[in-house]
Amino acid sequence: MRSLEPADSRDTVLSCINTSRWFGGLQAMKNVSLEIKRGEILGLVGPNGSGKTTTVNAITGFFPPQEGEIWFGDVQLNKLLPHQVAQQGIARTFQNVALFKGMSVLDNILLGRHNFMQPSVLRAMLYWWSAQPEEIANRDKVEDIIDLLQLESVRDEHVDVIPLGTQKRVELARALAAEPTFLILDEPMAGMNQEEKEYMVRFILDAQEALGLTILLIEHHMDVVTAICDRLVILNNGEKIKEGLPQEAISDPAVIEAYIGKVGAEHD
Repeated sequence: MRSLEPADSRDTVLSCINTSRWFGGLQAMKNVSLEIKRGEILGLVGPNGSGKTTTVNAITGFFPPQEGEIWFGDVQLNKLLPHQVAQQGIARTFQNVALFKGMSVLDNILLGRHNFMQPSVLRAMLYWWSAQPEEIANRDKVEDIIDLLQLESVRDEHVDVIPLGTQKRVELARALAAEPTFLILDEPMAGMNQEEKEYMVRFILDAQEALGLTILLIEHHMDVVTAICDRLVILNNGEKIKEGLPQEAISDPAVIEAYIGKVGAEHD
């Protein structure tokens, strides 16, 4: 739910402070700082290669920053491994669909519950008394997510045979199954047609309202980010070039130059 509370008065959920990351001689992040307030949708946008996914990978522990700090509440994330970051209540989707082929929609979503499962040989031997109640509880949570994202009609289908737009929804469902408080969506509408984009926007907003999420959204579609984001942070060449309200941010001359080149520039 889009909070009516002013963003400045809300708690800071996540903050990146002067974060930098190199890959060999390429500096993919250059002193990037940003804050995300509780309950807001922050859009992280920029041209291809601007550092958006690098920023997300830094937050989630895949490629921690070599300089700077990332804080989730009072926990410093850049000291944690990816699975430890997930245990803090942070979940993500991926730019390219990362579902497990040959498995059903239901089984893919159940994998999002891995942080809540406690497998062991003893529990397997005592299945009816120990493991079965846990399995039922996890399945109940998954069924709630399936209902929320309206995936009932494909719950038993293999993910290989369902459309891309539905696959993206399954990936969102798997992330929600982890019961996050902070959700990172990395281009959730990539490759979708207009109708599929509109459905995905609705499901994201429904999930935020139902689950009380704070969301970091990476997206190329400007019509989407200006419609649903509270604020935008815009990157170019690994640096933050603008932060502000959506319409104000995308109208900034530096942002326009980053996307289409400098107006009036001489050409050879």
